[in-house]
Amino acid sequence: MHMFSDRGTWSHANQSFCPCDYAFIVEKGLYTFRASHLRSMPRITQTMPLVLDWAIRDNGSASMSCAAEAKKTTSYACVSNHSKCVDSTNGPGYICNCTQGYGGNPYVIGGCTNIDECAFPEKFPCHGVCKDTVGFYECRCPWGYESTGDPKENQCNPKLSRSAKIAIGVIVGTFGLIVVLLLTWLMFKHIELKAKNRELEEIERKNGGERLRNMKSLKIFTEQEIQKITDNNSKYLGKGSFGKVYKGTLPDTTKVAVKASIEVTEHTLDNFVKEVEIQSNMIHMNILKLLGCCLEVNVPLLVYEYAANGSLEDILYGKHGQPLQPLKLNSRLDIAIRSAEGLAYMHSYIQPTIQHGDVKPGNILLDSKLVPKISDFGLSKFLTTGKQYATVVVGCLGYMDPVFKHTGRLTEKSDVYSFGVVLLELICRKRITYGENGLIMEFKRAFDEEKSGRAMFDNEIAKEEDIPVLDEIGTLAIKCLKERCEERPHMASVARQLATLKETWEQRFLSM
Repeated sequence: MHMFSDRGTWSHANQSFCPCDYAFIVEKGLYTFRASHLRSMPRITQTMPLVLDWAIRDNGSASMSCAAEAKKTTSYACVSNHSKCVDSTNGPGYICNCTQGYGGNPYVIGGCTNIDECAFPEKFPCHGVCKDTVGFYECRCPWGYESTGDPKENQCNPKLSRSAKIAIGVIVGTFGLIVVLLLTWLMFKHIELKAKNRELEEIERKNGGERLRNMKSLKIFTEQEIQKITDNNSKYLGKGSFGKVYKGTLPDTTKVAVKASIEVTEHTLDNFVKEVEIQSNMIHMNILKLLGCCLEVNVPLLVYEYAANGSLEDILYGKHGQPLQPLKLNSRLDIAIRSAEGLAYMHSYIQPTIQHGDVKPGNILLDSKLVPKISDFGLSKFLTTGKQYATVVVGCLGYMDPVFKHTGRLTEKSDVYSFGVVLLELICRKRITYGENGLIMEFKRAFDEEKSGRAMFDNEIAKEEDIPVLDEIGTLAIKCLKERCEERPHMASVARQLATLKETWEQRFLSM
């Protein structure tokens, strides 16, 4: 579509086509005329895109350009200061624009005016302090700041003095050195820790860790846990069969005793593991419960329940020079009965059955209510039903079965013999000594001569009305001390006889 002016006026008569009352300019290809549009133009087409691409031309003169027209002072269109001529890109002619830093109408005098670029930071960026100038703008970093390039494009950062840069360099270098040293130290610690862990794993393996870790009833403690439990071995209780015993406290406040076992070798490993398994599975109120063990040390540590009153030996004879505690006959009978029941459980009610091998007052522990707990068995002796002969001498001489001393043959009747000695100590409160003038020989002579051990009974319990029950206990002790194993009663029978004896004694006491 062509539009033209005839000396500034429009004349329909001069058109070569049928004139219309209405016309509009639209981008080519975006509108197609229809007759219906004369009556009603669709709303969607009321607004259409328009691209203006025009130029100042003189009837299509091919010679019309900026270079030629700038010489014509009367017809040159770019009349404003700070304007410039731009040749048309769609044919002959030209257009006028304001120069950089100016805006407005270049076709009128004074039409191009200065633009304040600082007011349009999106179009004219500045990362520092912006200052408008004639035709452009300045952008500088504020005092104390600098940019690595043009602040119009790069951020302004604090300017550092040479000494500050040196200081920062020293700090960064020192920090880097520290990081390197720290990483080196951590690497060596890691290597050291791995070596330590390998060593602990090897020690644990040597102590049967692979097999014992599979036991649900046994807790495996680390060396660090043991140190925490015992407060670094600060609460010494005494000396056990193979080492010192320390008091400890578990995280749940349960009191425990921690003591050394034996050093495990290839030859003793199987027995050690077997006895730990047996002990941890024994559930009887009169047997000291094995709660767990620590295998990360050369000599395994065993964690037992804690007996607050120490051993029967401490109660009978005092501890560290302390005065003797009163111990009534009723309490002595309870200790004897329950100790016998614990031993009977070991002899008859578990598989494999176990012979203690070292029954004595020092191995009968007492809790806060004087309930006895059989301790120090199995682990140190490795004596089970399947082993008829001991490979080492075990037990204290005064409590040792004469049959074992002569033959090395150990049976459950060996424990019965030792328990007979304990019975004598309970009613006489005299320490065992070995020889002709020892407790056993003296009591036997008294019994043979007077049919009673009255002269040897502890004065605290030797009341006239209690002499018969004491004689009954003495008689049972003599049976346990028979030279021939076959003549000794079984431990279960000893427990029943003691229980019956107490019941009879209590009924007699109540009937008085």
